[in-house]
Amino acid sequence: MSDILNELISRRSCRSYKDQLITKEELDKILTAGKYAASGKGKQATIIISVTSRELRDRLSKMNAAVLGNPEFDPFYGAPQLLIVLAQKDFPTAVYDGSLVMGNMMAEASSLGIGNCWIHRAKEEFESDEGKKILKDLGIEGEWEGIAHLILGYPASAELPKAAPRKENFVYTA
Repeated sequence: MSDILNELISRRSCRSYKDQLITKEELDKILTAGKYAASGKGKQATIIISVTSRELRDRLSKMNAAVLGNPEFDPFYGAPQLLIVLAQKDFPTAVYDGSLVMGNMMAEASSLGIGNCWIHRAKEEFESDEGKKILKDLGIEGEWEGIAHLILGYPASAELPKAAPRKENFVYTA
């Protein structure tokens, strides 16, 4: 089995993290994997925001929890940093392109032993006035749709969940 296939089979979502940022080298590899994701018409109509600031991370966590309807919950599970994928709002393959960026980054993070998990509600966050202000403050112009957050960090435990058995009738042949 190829190394890539092994990574895809063994990758699991992590929901418990050490309070320590990953190294710049690890982060750069994960970002490079995202930058080289396939995109509709090769337009690369996505961007990634790398959040290492604890203040911004906590602010986004509160916004995400509010969308979830559970303001006391940390939807980032204590992960010390995150990547946010956004796509050009008017681009026809925006959600698909952003999802491919996420998938590439998740696989690379896993290959490096970095805990990671896809977190939803970026769309709602960045449609809000507060989300638009964050983008403006970061110097990001244009109309962007939040696709997802990728939380990152070193797992608090060496044990991640095992893969569930794959369902019957997953693949059909014609």
